[in-house]
Amino acid sequence: MAGDHTPKIVGTVWGLLVLNTLGSAGAKTIVPLPRSLIQMVTMGALVAAFTLALAVNLRLRIRPSAYVFLLTLLLVPSVIASAHLESGFGALFRCARLALFVGTLWLLTRWWDGGLTFVRHHIRMYFAVLGSVAAGLVISPGAALPELYGGRLVGALWPLTPPQIGQYAAVITGLTVLLVLGRRTDRGSAAVVIVPSLVLLALTHTRTATLGLLIALTLAIGSLVLTSAAARRFFAWAVVCAAVAAVGFGSALRSWFLRGQSQEHFTSLTGRQKVWDALLAAPRTTSERLFGMGLGDKSFGGLPIDNSWLAVYHEQGLTGTVIVAAFVLVLGGVALLRPPSLPRACAIFLITYCAIASYTEAGLGDASPYLLHLAVAASLLAAAPAAATPLPAPAAAPQRRVPRWAQDRR
Repeated sequence: MAGDHTPKIVGTVWGLLVLNTLGSAGAKTIVPLPRSLIQMVTMGALVAAFTLALAVNLRLRIRPSAYVFLLTLLLVPSVIASAHLESGFGALFRCARLALFVGTLWLLTRWWDGGLTFVRHHIRMYFAVLGSVAAGLVISPGAALPELYGGRLVGALWPLTPPQIGQYAAVITGLTVLLVLGRRTDRGSAAVVIVPSLVLLALTHTRTATLGLLIALTLAIGSLVLTSAAARRFFAWAVVCAAVAAVGFGSALRSWFLRGQSQEHFTSLTGRQKVWDALLAAPRTTSERLFGMGLGDKSFGGLPIDNSWLAVYHEQGLTGTVIVAAFVLVLGGVALLRPPSLPRACAIFLITYCAIASYTEAGLGDASPYLLHLAVAASLLAAAPAAATPLPAPAAAPQRRVPRWAQDRR
């Protein structure tokens, strides 16, 4: 596989995976889109992604990947629990979706070589999604900032919730900053991505995405401080700007962070704590504890769980929770053991962001943007294939000395 050039169609496959994970639930759009139509588009995108990935990798050449292997193992508790149909036939459909998703990732591992190719695909695709959000805001500000969501930014062209938009904006902002520090893109191109993404992030009032961006970017830049002068300068300026913002805009930042909520509502994580307590207190059989209730819509009692670990425990049991913890720890451990580099810093950013977001967002146990973020991290941590060593040329046979009397004297 050494020397394999990444075909352009791989970027198309990645874009289709992004489309599949956008989901079908969210705010009301300017043009009403039936949920069945959205689900048809997203599922069709996944089928198309798998088909194109198979077409471009007909020989099924794959690279070993602990991350994708553990995702494959996650299918076992998912299928076992879903087969009981406690969550309905939709659970088996979600299992099939997860299997296609994982299969597509296996086919793409052929091009996981530790380079930044998939980082660039990731930024382009999610920037396009944010472009649709910005277009909806321009076309219909009322629909994009509805009172139903407290004036927070939503997708007015495609049904996207504020946490989704905040997540996409935070991830591509962090990755673009790291590319600038690593001199893999110019500042003008980076500003085109970073500035509008930060504006959209601010309009979503998404605390998890904001904290995840700040903490993950701090750790990622910290991993470059010893080897990059640009990282040291950026880190120093960031500390100064943070101190000035804390002093000069402390009250405004606090107001933005609280989003008009009471202290009690804030400390209960916007009501999430009540759902979590009820989920943990619910009676379960031994089989349900081990394998869960089957893949569902990440809700309990009609309310969103909004915690990856509890969602996995509810749907895939303790077995699924252990597998998810394993692939997060494996990626984190490999990233820590690698020498300082830009790909390592990007991987640390993505892993840290997903770990932070997992506390208030679900998605680590099913096909989701979080699994795509971690897939990019896995591609960055993959060792480049060793170049084939040319075989040494056979040594020339020593010439036999011919006696003078045997030489041809013609």
